[in-house]
Amino acid sequence: MEKKNVGLAKGLLSKIFSNTRKPEGFWGRMMVAGMNGGSHAAMASWGLGLVNIPTEGEILDIGCGGGANLARLMDRSPRANVTGVDYSVVSVEKSRKVNAAAIGKGRCKVLEASVSSLPFKDDTFGMATAFETVYFWPEIVKSFAEVRRVLMPGGKFLIVNEDDGLSGNNEKWEKMIEGMHTYTPGELETHLSAAGFRDITVHRDESKHWLCVTAVK
Repeated sequence: MEKKNVGLAKGLLSKIFSNTRKPEGFWGRMMVAGMNGGSHAAMASWGLGLVNIPTEGEILDIGCGGGANLARLMDRSPRANVTGVDYSVVSVEKSRKVNAAAIGKGRCKVLEASVSSLPFKDDTFGMATAFETVYFWPEIVKSFAEVRRVLMPGGKFLIVNEDDGLSGNNEKWEKMIEGMHTYTPGELETHLSAAGFRDITVHRDESKHWLCVTAVK
C-alpha cells in the first residue's frame, strides 16, 4: 500500500510540474499564478538588472507565462511597447489579465504563439527576452534562429534561467518533466552561435545557480 501511495504521489507531482512546460487547466492556472512571485520575481529582477533595456521601440517576451515580466519591462522602459507570446492559452489569459490596463492603453499585446513560428515580420524588435522557458523549446538552434529573425540588427536577446545546469538538480527535474532540458552556459553559447548570434555574454549567480545569457543579432 505504501509503494502504491508513493507511486500516486509521484504521479501527481509529475502532473503538476508538467505545467511548467505548458500550463493547462486547474494546475496550470495555479502554476502560472506562482510564476509571478517568489524566487521567479527575484530571479527576473536580477537578470533584468544585468542588461540595458531599450528606452523605446518594441520589446518581445517569449513564453510570457503569468505576465509579470511584461509589466517589469514596461516599468523599466516607459516609452517602449511590449508584446508577450505564449503557446499556453492559460498563460495568455493570465498575462492579459495582469496587464489589462497597459493593453487598454495600447502599450502591451499578448498573443498565443509558439517560438518555432513567431507571427512577426523580420527586424521588428529591439529586444527579446525569455525567462525560464528555453528548457522546453523545440529544436533549440532553429528556435534561436527564429528569435534572431524578428530582432532588429543590433537587437539583444536575453535569456534568464533559474538553473544553470550545474546545480546537480537538473536530472531530477528532467526526469519529472517531459521534454525539459536544463542548458549549461556552454551549451547555450554553442547553440546561440550556431543560430547566428554574436557578442554572447554569460552571467551567473553561483550561490543560487541562476543564469543570465545575452546575445546580439
